[in-house]
Amino acid sequence: MRVISGIYKRRRFDVPHTFKARPTTDFAKESLFNVLNGYLDFEDGVTALDLFAGTGSISIELLSRGCDRVISIEKDRDHHAFICKVMREVNTDKCIPIRTDVFGYIRKSREQFDFIFADPPYDLTELATLPDLIFDNHLLKEEGLFVLEHGKKHHFDEHPRFVEQRTYGSVHFSFFQ
Repeated sequence: MRVISGIYKRRRFDVPHTFKARPTTDFAKESLFNVLNGYLDFEDGVTALDLFAGTGSISIELLSRGCDRVISIEKDRDHHAFICKVMREVNTDKCIPIRTDVFGYIRKSREQFDFIFADPPYDLTELATLPDLIFDNHLLKEEGLFVLEHGKKHHFDEHPRFVEQRTYGSVHFSFFQ
């Protein structure tokens, strides 16, 4: 796993081969952040929520680019431990890794975020419900942005909060505001 830009640029972290997580590819991640720069100024006190954080690739990229605070939600014990290890290695307290179920967190959280990213398993049966859960539970600030990574079988262009979709190979990002 490689950090593409910012203060941790070019830092590499070896993801154990036993991990089930499918980290967002460097190409897709770089393309995503190029688009995000048009929506957000990460150095302007942005708070972010990384759902299904996996290896923490998006969390560390957000911090590297100047995000003020990131909460990383990951249910898997080993993945959560890896995210904690990465954050210790870069010596930051701006990331709060939480080991819990994403859906439980969404229902219980009362905090709002400028940016929310979700990278669930593509075969997750509840994947299509995520946009509604985010908005129904008021997790996004008024001018905030929610990005959902998903495979080709899901389409969100009919969702009332849908803004655009970007596709990079087999990776699809749907944007909501």
